[in-house]
Amino acid sequence: MADSNFIDYVKFCSRSGAGGAGSAHFRREKHVPKGGPDGGDGGRGGHIILRGNAQLWTLLHLKYRKHIIAQNGKGGEGGRRSGKDGEDVVLEVPLGTVAKDAETQEVRFEITADGEEVILTKGGRGGLGNDHFKSSTNQAPHYAQPGEEGIEEWIILELKLLADVGLVGFPNAGKSTLLSSISAAKPEIGDYPFTTLVPNLGVVSYRDDRSFVMADIPGIIEGASDGRGLGLRFLRHIERNSILLFLVPADADSIKEQYAILLHELQEYNPELLDKRRILAVSKADMLDEELMEEMKDDLPDGVPSLFISSVSQYNLDKLKDMVYAAIVE
Repeated sequence: MADSNFIDYVKFCSRSGAGGAGSAHFRREKHVPKGGPDGGDGGRGGHIILRGNAQLWTLLHLKYRKHIIAQNGKGGEGGRRSGKDGEDVVLEVPLGTVAKDAETQEVRFEITADGEEVILTKGGRGGLGNDHFKSSTNQAPHYAQPGEEGIEEWIILELKLLADVGLVGFPNAGKSTLLSSISAAKPEIGDYPFTTLVPNLGVVSYRDDRSFVMADIPGIIEGASDGRGLGLRFLRHIERNSILLFLVPADADSIKEQYAILLHELQEYNPELLDKRRILAVSKADMLDEELMEEMKDDLPDGVPSLFISSVSQYNLDKLKDMVYAAIVE
């Protein structure tokens, strides 16, 4: 994913179409005296609709559309002819897109399936023509219903990436290197912090033509839940991952301490994240020998399956795939 092309947050004004007015027409025809009311109904105003598209991975195409306006319905006509419905506006969005009310922050719905369509802003109803109001005591109604007004509101769309496994770690822990080693993804890799500024997705091939999706989330630092570093901006993507793969480098001062800090930041952001399955991978293990690894096992946190790996030398990467796939299946 190119840095400038990955957009996971957009805000715009959504305005549905107003319904068309009903007609107060009377039948006027030669040799037909007092033809009676025959006004048609107004057309429905256009909806604003969101449709899921599995081929999209960003909200870039909506970034510069600040006002999305649907067409108004047409008015009814004589001869009981209904007005034309306003044309709907269909916005295609990637799977995992959440629609929110910008003022109340209320979550409306989430798009999770390809081709799924949900009405975001409903168009106004068309008014009834005077043909609906005739009766034995009111044989010539000179009135019809006006169309219902459309709705104007500010909407926020947030994209939460859908992946099986999310990589969680400090900057320079080796997350992008791991993703590039076990998948075809080509994230930017560098020897400086915050090389990854946007999430990257990669499909990891497994045995017997099976696979799973892994997401490389930009580095988390202490205080991220309070807005430090890249802050909360990308923590939302972790919410959609079923497995959290924590990456701590072998040269860290304390593996147990770094793992505890990462866990604390996730808890501060959303306590429900701690209910997800967790795996700890100690990266950059090519710097260690077997004896040193045995000594370092005392510094590993309890209660979480752990493994020493090296993306550069491919050390234990197959074992890591086995652990991750087994956790997904469970």
